[in-house]
Amino acid sequence: MPTTTPERRPLRRTAASAPWLAAGMLALLLGGCGEQPPEVIIAEPGEIPPAKQRPGDPEAGRHALLNRAVVTCGLPYSAYAASTGVPAPAYDLPGREGRNAELPYQLTAHTADSGVELVTSNCLGCHAAPLNGELVIGLGNEFLDFTGDPVMAVEAAGAYVEGEAEAAEWQTWADRLAAIAPWSMTDTVGANPAQAITLALMAHRDPETLAWSDAPLMDLPDSDVLPVSVPPWWNVNKKHAMFYNGQGRGDHVGTMILASTTCTDSVEEARKIDRWFTDVAAYLATLEPPAYPWPIDQALADDGERVFNRECKECHGRYGRGEHYPNKLVALDEVGTDPLMAELAVDGAEDYIRWFERSFYGRHSDAVPGRGYVAPPLDGVWATAPYLHNGSVPTIAALLNTGERPTYWRHDGAEPDYDQAALGWHYQALEQGREQLASLEEQKWVYDTTRPGYGNQGHDFGDELTGPERTAVLEYLKTL
Repeated sequence: MPTTTPERRPLRRTAASAPWLAAGMLALLLGGCGEQPPEVIIAEPGEIPPAKQRPGDPEAGRHALLNRAVVTCGLPYSAYAASTGVPAPAYDLPGREGRNAELPYQLTAHTADSGVELVTSNCLGCHAAPLNGELVIGLGNEFLDFTGDPVMAVEAAGAYVEGEAEAAEWQTWADRLAAIAPWSMTDTVGANPAQAITLALMAHRDPETLAWSDAPLMDLPDSDVLPVSVPPWWNVNKKHAMFYNGQGRGDHVGTMILASTTCTDSVEEARKIDRWFTDVAAYLATLEPPAYPWPIDQALADDGERVFNRECKECHGRYGRGEHYPNKLVALDEVGTDPLMAELAVDGAEDYIRWFERSFYGRHSDAVPGRGYVAPPLDGVWATAPYLHNGSVPTIAALLNTGERPTYWRHDGAEPDYDQAALGWHYQALEQGREQLASLEEQKWVYDTTRPGYGNQGHDFGDELTGPERTAVLEYLKTL
């Protein structure tokens, strides 16, 4: 570490925008006198129509996913090495090359236009997870901890930055993270803030040029971040919409690369990412779910298939012979699950929808949120606990029987332990909520379903099944 380092500006936290900023954004969206803003379309419940996806090269897409940066700002490698000692990767990931082969799977090496080598985050941080000792690409990581303040980590790493070029790259990265920090934190382990981060980034970017503004250009989203469960990638090829509420239609790539808005400062740069990410989307369409690794009672599973096809296929589809997935957006009053995520994507979200439609990302893609949730494909569902869009139900057994759902719960032990009978993770049901616990470290492990957006109600269709029927359906779901 040098005895002197270039001066770095302190990190800035951005306050909510003033009313005149919101008015200015409205004028920007209108685009001048006489031009109408993009129409805000709200989806009705029902089938989501398909949209043709651009062709790509799956093999090139896998290589790009493992080695190219969709987030193009980050920490200078020299500072990363000095602050971490470059620990060996915990999992072998064939196809990682050069510097990337030395990094953890959730980090990517990238050389900026300045010539500085950077370490950046990548898609696998959320969309890959260990299962039975192996890293599974496409499995949402439901054990990520976003409860820490990223600004503190950025400041600590900045102490190792050397030279003006590195300092400039660090400062760009630090400023962006500081601007979105309140929306990148949750207070519960496993709750993912990706949607809130995206909205905060939109608020700082001109929709037509993608130029960054230190001051927000429209009202920032609520900093009470709602929990989101990360859906598996291997179902992308079946889905006509990317998100739980039916949002993200048309060409999927425009929605997939929204994370790049952390650092993408021009349409030209966005276009470059879009080109190679078309190959990534083609690769994701080839992913298959992991096979259930333990014994299956096939006779019982056959019984479960009959029950499933009688009670569940209308929304979740049919599997095996005659396979069909309906892509059905189910109304809130029908599914009954926590409505807050779907409601907030419609009520008061017009500016964000119009931003997307005006931007480069909305050229071939459409927002189109709906007041409901899409019944997801169930391929590999056994591996994707916890369940519902907010991750509020720890096992499929509890999903099929509302009487078994815990009000307060936490994972059982420091390491994930799979429950082969209930299909999910072993958990502890608690008698009290977070407030009675002494420390924030203890509180962050407790999932409290009484909080807004965290509810575990609804999807009570399994209550109509008998106990033996539920057991048979659980066995059948192991085969998907």
